[in-house]
Amino acid sequence: MKNRLLLGLLLVLALPAATQETPKARPPIIDMHMHALSADFYGPPGQPNPATGKPSAATTDEAILRASLAAAERYNIVRAVVSGPLEQVARWKAAAPDRFIASVAIGIGPMPTPEALRALYAKGELKALGELGLQYMGLSLSSPEIEPYLALAEEFDVPVAVHTGFGPPGASYGLAPAFRATLGNPLLVEEALIRHPKLRVYLMHSGFPFLEETLGVMHAHPQLYADLAIINWVLSREEFHGYLRRLMAHTECGLPKRLLFGSDQMIWPEAIGMAIDGIESADFLTAEQKRDIFYNNAARFLRLDQQPSGAR
Repeated sequence: MKNRLLLGLLLVLALPAATQETPKARPPIIDMHMHALSADFYGPPGQPNPATGKPSAATTDEAILRASLAAAERYNIVRAVVSGPLEQVARWKAAAPDRFIASVAIGIGPMPTPEALRALYAKGELKALGELGLQYMGLSLSSPEIEPYLALAEEFDVPVAVHTGFGPPGASYGLAPAFRATLGNPLLVEEALIRHPKLRVYLMHSGFPFLEETLGVMHAHPQLYADLAIINWVLSREEFHGYLRRLMAHTECGLPKRLLFGSDQMIWPEAIGMAIDGIESADFLTAEQKRDIFYNNAARFLRLDQQPSGAR
């Protein structure tokens, strides 16, 4: 018996490396909603994660970047649209030029002029527009003040990401006095879409909690996409999955093919894994539907030169 066990062990060790079992690589993910922000963006470093109530282990600008990159490696995030102040975005882009798609946030800090952005788009230093946090400025995507930015995005054919839905509780009383809940209504993007039908626009946060309005505007405008960022980790699983289930049920206009994964990583890199788990734990989604949300829909929207990834 001992000789047989020894012979079996020798045979296994003698197998070519290609036939030995290796850990499965995770299928690729595209994160359509990530931020490059300073550690003190929301106050002194170490602000608590809104979902866990605990501060992140990353409490410096460099630590947030490195922890976000480590999470991207761990979960095989092959592309991520990163927005924020231009200098912070440039630093993140330099750290991982093939992974990060540089974008510009409007609604936080000084508003860059269309002329300044034009030069960056012309040089290829920016590849998207938004997060457009217009709600915090008392504006919507259809406001006349935003028209020059939309014309610029249309000219350079870059995706446009607009904040919709909710914001921090009490934002109107301190953080953003111009903030109004009504300005998070996704229906307010409609006039902009009519004026610029070729724009590639996606609704951040899928309009939560404006479910019916989100369904209505996405039904009317088949070119419109939506990301699932922040609601996939800040909301309770029950609430998020209920919202997602309703979105996925709206099949007559192909909405399941227009939902995008996003983490909305701000200053809490652990949110990336939490957001991914929010999708993976949705047992009512098929493997194909999860792949669409994690990768295929975004690859189509971004016009990436890649084939759809295999189902997981």
